Amino acid sequence: MPRIDRDGVGIYYEVHGEGPPLLLTHGYSSTSAMWHGQVDALARDHKLILWDMRGHGQSDYPDDPHAYSEALTVGDMAAILDAVGAERAIIGGLSLGGYMSLAFYRAYPQRARALLIIDTGPGFKKDDAREAWNARALATADKLDHEGLDMLKSATRERATASHRNAQGLALAARGMLTQRDARVIELLPDIKVPCLIVVGADDAPFLAASDYMAAKIPDAQKVVIPAAGHAVNIDQPKAFIDAVVPFLKNLPG
Repeated sequence: MPRIDRDGVGIYYEVHGEGPPLLLTHGYSSTSAMWHGQVDALARDHKLILWDMRGHGQSDYPDDPHAYSEALTVGDMAAILDAVGAERAIIGGLSLGGYMSLAFYRAYPQRARALLIIDTGPGFKKDDAREAWNARALATADKLDHEGLDMLKSATRERATASHRNAQGLALAARGMLTQRDARVIELLPDIKVPCLIVVGADDAPFLAASDYMAAKIPDAQKVVIPAAGHAVNIDQPKAFIDAVVPFLKNLPG
């Protein structure tokens, strides 16, 4: 299986199909396997690149807390694109993966051909809202430390079925990657200059307002709300998800 080495941290990725590159990032405590139901449809006309974030799935789980951060995650994405020979790609992801896709655009705007932002929030402008989010992330980390991977059994479907080697990496990822330090991503939205599709499940209540906000702030963004779908919209309604995404991809400027 393909892997890249990032300063001693092995990052797992897989490539399906040929065509314009499309990099998809999973949500926190999920893995690249959450996209496997979409491989046939998306790899038909694209080089589909899936990967596991550090501390997740088949990537490494470093013991050093400093090995987990937004900057390192965005760097992993760029290094994977380098490994597959993709100078530019459509960058997309769900939840934390969508947030990291926005952070990737902030760091490497010239490498993003378009953005696909799914069941995602863009972060917080107000310190108190960010602190409340971070408190929940740290509580998740503490719970993983105490209960181990068993705590995921009661989580949403894409997380409950995810395969991880240990809980420590997930706890460190919650502390280093799920927590947020500033408002730089949310403040970036009006400056995004590539096509953007925002997808959200109609039942994903925590992310409906965030999706509206991004659609209003990102110039010319398109938004699709998928009925009878929760946070893992591609798993809850796979056909409706593909029906929303494929026309967007087909209509991208060359």
